[in-house]
Amino acid sequence: MVNMRLLWLCAATLVVLASAGTLKDTPKQRFDNYGVYKLTIRNRIQLALIEKIGEISNKYDIWKEYDEHTKEVHIMVSPEELKHFQELLKVNDISSEQMIENVQELIDGEQVTAAADSGTFGWTKYYELSEIEAWLDSVLAAYPTVTEEFIVGQSYEGRTIRGIKISHKAGNPGIFIESNIHAREWITSASATWFINQLLTSEEPAVRNLAESYDWHIVPVFNVDGFEYSHAKNRMWRKTRQPHATNECIGADANRNFDSHWLENNGASSNPCSETFAGDEPGSEPEAKALVEYLTQIKDQFSVYISFHSYGQYLLSPYGHTAAEFPDNYADLLEIGEAFATAIEDLPYGTVYRYGSTADVLYVATGTSVDWVFNELDKKVAFTIEYRDQGRYGFILPPVQIIPNCEELMAGMLALIDKTKELGYI
Repeated sequence: MVNMRLLWLCAATLVVLASAGTLKDTPKQRFDNYGVYKLTIRNRIQLALIEKIGEISNKYDIWKEYDEHTKEVHIMVSPEELKHFQELLKVNDISSEQMIENVQELIDGEQVTAAADSGTFGWTKYYELSEIEAWLDSVLAAYPTVTEEFIVGQSYEGRTIRGIKISHKAGNPGIFIESNIHAREWITSASATWFINQLLTSEEPAVRNLAESYDWHIVPVFNVDGFEYSHAKNRMWRKTRQPHATNECIGADANRNFDSHWLENNGASSNPCSETFAGDEPGSEPEAKALVEYLTQIKDQFSVYISFHSYGQYLLSPYGHTAAEFPDNYADLLEIGEAFATAIEDLPYGTVYRYGSTADVLYVATGTSVDWVFNELDKKVAFTIEYRDQGRYGFILPPVQIIPNCEELMAGMLALIDKTKELGYI
């Protein structure tokens, strides 16, 4: 009889080796003189045009989808397309403002010089997947009585999706954090690792209480294939890395691939080349499928679900599929959101976060992990955090802002969990 497990392991190994060969052989993409523009959209025709060019050409990349409140879209444009882009804006009477002149300069600025790099894991630079995993190993070894590893599953390219559980005593209510589902959002895994470190090492009474009163389930890098690719080959990569059966475009938006109002109300795209491609069916991406199976298995072990994203400075609650209706506990979610935002704004940085349902405050987004957990697992406190900033740096947040962003996260989380407990959810 054929050993199916052995065959699977061999196939997974071949996929990883093939991927490694591809990453080694192809040059790293540069973004010299790519600009990012803030567009003011006044009607549906203008919006349809911008969304279409974002899908049909790799010379454009929508960084921030249309915001119903600000009427803004942020889009990256290649230098060779700039003249055509400006003509399109003029003909369609779309006003624009340049936010970033040269994306590559920001990418180069992320790199820490050898003199500034202490060689030990910290939060003054961004790390690659292997470095984050090595740090996780060291944490698990250093705190064996309160930490344990858990495995969500395997990625398309055969990488392991790893998480860490921090538990000080049996019977604690649980909180699950999923980070870096979108590959290019590096601030999310930086914030997740910092948060893990604080839960284990901080001597602040409020943080110690937070650490010891709850079980923390944290996945620092969920989209492991995409994250690796964003470091090795394309800093702006967002999606997974599974090839499409009938299209040359690679990957899907893992955060549109869950079976909760999947592909409804223009909340995702059916175009494999789109950054918000929902996949051919819910759970088509092995990463999303694995998370569904894992969360279903441990659904009685957590009460709160949080997904780390960037950028825009939002705390977003369900629903994502419609702004025409709201959850029964929406008033409570708004109260939690207000506590979170107020705590952050009260810090010396004065950073302002908006809060409310995804579809109402930002845009319609369907098939997201947060909505799936809220709707299908009945976890009534579930949020997406969109970190700094509002477009000055976008996805390429300078390393000097990692610590300030993390300090805001801690202030917000303390308030969020306190209010959630006060309202009786945990």
